[in-house]
Amino acid sequence: MTVRGTLLVTGGSKGIGAAVARAAAEAGWAVAVNYASDEDGALKVVAAVEAAGGTAVALPGDVSVEGDVVRLFDAAEAVLGGPVTALVNNAGIVGAHGRFDDLDSVALRRTVDVNVVGAMLCAREAVRRMSTRRGGPGGLIVNISSRAAQLGSAGEWVHYAATKAAVDALTLGLAHEVAAEGIRVNAVAPGLIETGLHAGAGQPNRLAEKANSIPMGRAGTAEEVAEAVMWLLSDASAFTTGAVLPVHGGR
Repeated sequence: MTVRGTLLVTGGSKGIGAAVARAAAEAGWAVAVNYASDEDGALKVVAAVEAAGGTAVALPGDVSVEGDVVRLFDAAEAVLGGPVTALVNNAGIVGAHGRFDDLDSVALRRTVDVNVVGAMLCAREAVRRMSTRRGGPGGLIVNISSRAAQLGSAGEWVHYAATKAAVDALTLGLAHEVAAEGIRVNAVAPGLIETGLHAGAGQPNRLAEKANSIPMGRAGTAEEVAEAVMWLLSDASAFTTGAVLPVHGGR
């Protein structure tokens, strides 16, 4: 298989990130699967990629820590043998479930640090390496946003929704800033998706309870979100930048 380039997927050990890593490897990308704490999950993704004939490596790092981000890009390039030419900014947390006025400052800051600061640090590092203005080869950035950015998630995750609105603004502004430097920046905004996120946040029945609010009558899958990401990583979307692609079944 001809390698298309090196792709870094943050938060790639489970859910949407894992589905993107598998799909990207199948499409010919050498994939760096980042994880913060779930090493076993990341290694399973790598094993699945390698079993299918692809190339992948699991790399640790907290995206909210600048030094970790720089080391992550350096390691991806060193191990996979080429510059990172695509980034999927997927790492994120929902934080505590409930009313906004019950949220403590520690949980609030951590959600912002991972979802906003982390996405910005990774995007900044990607631009520094990809931009033709800096001597780079160009590249692709796909941010993982959320339908929550438009719905607001009242009574559940207002703080999370706010961080994803920030990701949308980052996508648009950065896309305009680097469009002439060989970099396309887009986002995918999933709705209710079948992953372990809801159970991990203490809401294992949330998808079933919300199914009636989805016009298509069901939750989506991580693989369906990955297909949208892969379109944005492909030449088929060559004239698309600054877009936030909804994948939410009409909700």
